Amino acid sequence: MSMNVGSSSSSGDPEVMVDINTTPLIDVMLVLLIMLIITIPIQTHAVKLNMPVGNPPPPLRPPEIVRIDVDFDGTILWDSQIVPGRAELESKLKEIADKPEQPEVHLRPNKLVSYKSVAMVMASAQRLGVTKIGLVGNEQFINN
Repeated sequence: MSMNVGSSSSSGDPEVMVDINTTPLIDVMLVLLIMLIITIPIQTHAVKLNMPVGNPPPPLRPPEIVRIDVDFDGTILWDSQIVPGRAELESKLKEIADKPEQPEVHLRPNKLVSYKSVAMVMASAQRLGVTKIGLVGNEQFINN
């Protein structure tokens, strides 16, 4: 029994290697990837606001103000009167939204109230068309 250990070519020349050299291919792909990353525009997660331009004239009469307080347990107060439920709150907000000159709504949450209660009031106001709403008393949330 014998074993052939040498090359199969009879001329004694080494065999030609048929594998592709992938190093230049990888270099080209990395350069293309870097160029792609550089040319992609930076994505900004910004909210576009229509801000007023210039100074508007002062109002002829002071605006009507509606104060909505959200107590620590989620109780909603409309101008110091307890609102029994969400339906009542939404009916009052709808009245404000239907007025031609909407009053300012000042939303004042308690420091200990859950965000869910405040977000519900804000979402209802937005959905019903109240445009003049603002959070009042934010200084209580500043950590000292």
